[in-house]
Amino acid sequence: MSTTTIPVTGAHAYDVSIGRGILDRVSAAHEPGVRKILVVHPPTLAARAAELRDRLLADAANGPREVLLAEIPDAEQGKRIEVAAFCWQVMGQADFTRTDAVVGYGGGAVTDVAGFVAATWLRGIQVVQVPTTVLGLVDASIGGKTGVNTAEGKNLVGAFWAPRAVVGDLDELASLSPNEATAGFAEVVKAGFIWAPEILDIVEADPARAVDPTTDEFRRAVELAVGMKAAVVSEDFREAGQREILNYGHTLGHAIEHAERYRWRHGAAISVGMLFAAELSRLAGRLPDEAAVRHRTVLESLGLPTSYRAGAWPQLLATMQRDKKARGGMLRFILLDDIAKPTVLQAPDESLLFAAYQEVGE
Repeated sequence: MSTTTIPVTGAHAYDVSIGRGILDRVSAAHEPGVRKILVVHPPTLAARAAELRDRLLADAANGPREVLLAEIPDAEQGKRIEVAAFCWQVMGQADFTRTDAVVGYGGGAVTDVAGFVAATWLRGIQVVQVPTTVLGLVDASIGGKTGVNTAEGKNLVGAFWAPRAVVGDLDELASLSPNEATAGFAEVVKAGFIWAPEILDIVEADPARAVDPTTDEFRRAVELAVGMKAAVVSEDFREAGQREILNYGHTLGHAIEHAERYRWRHGAAISVGMLFAAELSRLAGRLPDEAAVRHRTVLESLGLPTSYRAGAWPQLLATMQRDKKARGGMLRFILLDDIAKPTVLQAPDESLLFAAYQEVGE
């Protein structure tokens, strides 16, 4: 099957490749002068990371290489400064220079950490991202936002650092559990709500095929979501303007993740956050009732959560007020005037926020 190449343009240009059986592109993505590569991966991918290392070593066209593996904790447990420090230690002991590279091989948390490690080692070396989850492919690996979590919140420490390339091999997603694939698909659905309604049509036609990584429907939805992300970050690398729309559902979603100590999957939390944002949009007189209903219908058809503990509101509000998306202590929410028509609401009245939360509280 052919490979789809989606360019990210602007000052930090690179390509996102989507196809099947395309891991050989990882080696080709590096500059010829790279002699040392650190492959950052989770424990669950240890064997496959070793196979990727062998692929990189076998590429004799670019001269001899040393490829090291750095196994880090899975999911959000890996997004800690201590984990980044471990990677820096490995690179320091191996004498990594500015012409060497990092490969992020895993889900969104792994690519976040790998990008952060690359951004901070010697003030920046190249990184190639190889996402192995839906979330990693359509969101975390694209756009150059890297970072780690702190006790105070998610992604509060990080850097903007564009990858040299993103290699999205759909065969790497085939072994995902249905729950994991569906949770990651929440970010694909987000793209449907804020940019590409065709994604919603695909889900409504057949939810099961939409989230199955082996189907053409899944590939089409993913390519639409990646195309949206590429277009937005091409125009706004440092989130100074349009890129802010990508935070749809994330203000409350991140607060839920924090409240759950990151035991919830990101997509599950964002699902609740998107329904909250839709209800907030509706109550603010912006979003038509039927569009808010469509949110609930689409999300529930995929088996994604649409509610959270009613009594958690005070804690969630306090966390949102510390969120990096708040400016000058004022909360900002991405809302919708209609499907694919995002807008910004700044400093909403707390009574309005509380009323919207009643629509998702249980």
